[in-house]
Amino acid sequence: MPGAHWPAGARPPTLPSCHSEPPPPLFAPLSLPPCAARAPPPSPPPPSRLRCSKAGGSDARASPDLLLPSVLASRSAASFAPTTSRSPSSTMSCPLLLGALLCRMGMLALHQGLLVRGVDFNQPADNYTVCQGDNATLSCYIDQQVTRVAWLNRSNILYAGNDKWSIDSRVELLTYTPSEFSIMITHVDVYDEGLYTCSFQTQDKPHTSQVYLIVHVPARIVNISSAVTVNEGSNVNLLCLAMGKPEPTVTWRQLKDGFTSEGEFLEITEINRQQAGEYECITANGVSTPDSKRVLITVNYPPTITDVKDSRPMMGKTALLRCEAMAVPPAEFQWFKDDKQLVGGLDGLQIQNERTRSILLFPNVTTRHYGNYTCLASNNLGSFNVSLRLIRPGSLENMAAASMASPLFLGLLSSAFVTLLFRI
Repeated sequence: MPGAHWPAGARPPTLPSCHSEPPPPLFAPLSLPPCAARAPPPSPPPPSRLRCSKAGGSDARASPDLLLPSVLASRSAASFAPTTSRSPSSTMSCPLLLGALLCRMGMLALHQGLLVRGVDFNQPADNYTVCQGDNATLSCYIDQQVTRVAWLNRSNILYAGNDKWSIDSRVELLTYTPSEFSIMITHVDVYDEGLYTCSFQTQDKPHTSQVYLIVHVPARIVNISSAVTVNEGSNVNLLCLAMGKPEPTVTWRQLKDGFTSEGEFLEITEINRQQAGEYECITANGVSTPDSKRVLITVNYPPTITDVKDSRPMMGKTALLRCEAMAVPPAEFQWFKDDKQLVGGLDGLQIQNERTRSILLFPNVTTRHYGNYTCLASNNLGSFNVSLRLIRPGSLENMAAASMASPLFLGLLSSAFVTLLFRI
């Protein structure tokens, strides 16, 4: 070989011949033993272990130990060893010779840098689950035989020994000792999810181990219907959209009656006034505390007067007539006497209107105050009215009303009716 120098008295290595004339050697200092004398490749070193743990959250769950597959980052050193075959003449064929030379060239290249790209693995990567916003610690347990070690995310090198390659400020070197190589990713987010590889080299043989980082996201409501106002008898549809990982569940609940419905959509057909109120949307996926929001449903309906009572005050005393009505929106009240609308402050009257009732007050009852009164309650959906009386004690009307309510009067009236029938 041109440029090769041999020491005095030394002879170039003898290669097994394939032809009548041996080919010139590719590397002068390199001698290859015959194929038959080649020792079998050494057994791969015992597998190491990779452990991933989680820091920062109270519900941290460290993944189980990962058994490192004894494989090379590119190919195992044993894969580069030439294949030997015993022929009767114990000679090596040309393809095998070429394989041996390429193997030596690959091993020389292996000394120049750390190979990090895996081709095959003996077992799949384990999963390591963290919650969004927590810290993830990736630990690679090694020994003193390790000469080079690095953490990678997919094909991107994060740390190679003490050297940081990642531009992400959240990636930090946690531990680098002869027995452990650990990094930490702070404030983990969904885009951090993926495959992470610890690549290390021992005795000129690269190895890799992988872990798949899964980022769980707490369930949260991202869109919900606003407050709804409808008339009684209408249909109501509510929507509650939630996001999270794993996929969250959504439940609607009526706070007043405890009614529940599963799913993002809640449909109420021909709603009535009893179904009005707050409805709560609850979403959960087991990652964190459930998220909830509320929607108010207002049901409009016309007034209904529910409580009226006549009054029998003495002259010169204080009296009142009360009219109570249920309505949405609240009813407006008006008072009438003998078809004439009353105004507070006139004729010694006072009108006190509240949200659900109206009171007609007589501070000093006089003769002109006795009589029939009408309470009218109305809103934009309808109206309702009732009649009330301010009765003078001792009057015929008052006596008739009192006697009709008396059991004795009812008995006399019944006897008179029976006597009348017999005469007929």
